[in-house]
Amino acid sequence: MDVYANVQQLLHKAIFSGMLCKVDELYARNKILDLLALQDFSETEAEPTEKDMSDLLDELTEYAAEANVIGDFIEERDRLSAKIMDTFLPKPSEINRLFFEKHEQNPKRATDYFYQLSKNSHYIQSKRIEKNINFSVETAYGKLALTINLSKPELDPMEIAREREQKSLPSTYPKCLLCIENEGYTGKVGHPARANHRLIRLELTDEPWYLHYSPYLYYQEHCIVYSGEHREMRMGRETFQRLLEFVDQFPHYFIGSNADLPIVGGSIFSHDHYQGGQFKFALETAEDELAFEIASLASVKARTVKWPMSVIRLSSRNVVDLVDASSHIFEIWQGYSDPTVHIEAYSRQISHNSITPIARKRNDVYEIDLVLRNNRTTADFPFGIFHPHEELHHIKKENIGLIETSGLAILPPRLKQELIEVEKYLQHEQNKIQEYHLPWANEIKASFPNQITPTTVRTILFTEVGNKFLKCLEDAGVFKRDEQGQQAFRRFLNII
Repeated sequence: MDVYANVQQLLHKAIFSGMLCKVDELYARNKILDLLALQDFSETEAEPTEKDMSDLLDELTEYAAEANVIGDFIEERDRLSAKIMDTFLPKPSEINRLFFEKHEQNPKRATDYFYQLSKNSHYIQSKRIEKNINFSVETAYGKLALTINLSKPELDPMEIAREREQKSLPSTYPKCLLCIENEGYTGKVGHPARANHRLIRLELTDEPWYLHYSPYLYYQEHCIVYSGEHREMRMGRETFQRLLEFVDQFPHYFIGSNADLPIVGGSIFSHDHYQGGQFKFALETAEDELAFEIASLASVKARTVKWPMSVIRLSSRNVVDLVDASSHIFEIWQGYSDPTVHIEAYSRQISHNSITPIARKRNDVYEIDLVLRNNRTTADFPFGIFHPHEELHHIKKENIGLIETSGLAILPPRLKQELIEVEKYLQHEQNKIQEYHLPWANEIKASFPNQITPTTVRTILFTEVGNKFLKCLEDAGVFKRDEQGQQAFRRFLNII
């Protein structure tokens, strides 16, 4: 590889994408040479290349590893790649100035700008995201989406050992992956590279909040919005206010919050945050079912939703009334118990009830979905009564968070190879099927005795995976879709 030609090609790509001004080319070149421990530069004519910036970065980090500029570890390559891309990026103040100039013209123009910048800067890992396996399945509730998540790189044993050693050392900077101190942070063992990380400054409920896009997008324009203060997630009235303020500022985006309890929440509880984006989940298009009224809040339209989980949908042109209605329902739900359907609000003063709220704006009408959650466990259901039950864990055992609740399954990377072995088993070929898949695979065989062929096997298998995800959502529903569950749901609605 001609490292000098590679550097020049990367500079050309940065100029062409609009990230780098021609007048800044020499400055950026020298910054990159320094990162590669190069003190000279050979003025060669760089040939045009079909390679994208990601490919060129991979080649530069490969050169750096071979030249012992960095260690040959994924994390060190990522740190160098982020530093190189940082040479092309404006400072946060300039990015925010441009963002809000565009926002005054049109909010979508502002997010389009920042989203494209996040992709061009290689902060969004587009090349890795392409590895994900995506498919969808039609159900009685609409089209559920599923992705086998392959975008996050797997560390080798040596890197895992380095992380374990690093975690044994005290470190409080940054406090977590969502703290604002990550902006421009080089990274370290066990903490990802953030040199090319930029944040948009927002104000929600008179507090500083920050927006950026997820490096490993689970859906279109998957953004994270988080508090400037490092504090635990806490559901309450201000949550609903912030969500609705956000969709007022960005009416083309939805935004939601994970529940603030383990088992039914997300993976990060230590820092208050939400997730949003421009994606139409199946939940958004789910049909209304039972309409009901909320006393003294006539401006709020309230109804349940045809969905495998238990969802109350509220909408109004009046934001204050909508916040009042959401808070009212949440407060009642927090203390609600119905032993006939295994719902208990407390165990020895430990709270079990919370919600997953999701807000959006349809024209000039604000809308919020309140998904009722309960995280109680028993001896029969040690992972959670309203969590995917153990017979589903061969497909998904992780929490049903905001994204899954909305109709998108994030499936573990192990399934890529495991499902290939299931396909072989279904076709009576030599295979290495995991034992925990065998009962399911035999059920599929029995259900499709003559239909499984080399051309149909994948469609049949992916459909059955989708049906398993649907069952995960049904298990997570606090009021089941059967008559007993729906009667219990109506009893709860009657006290609102």
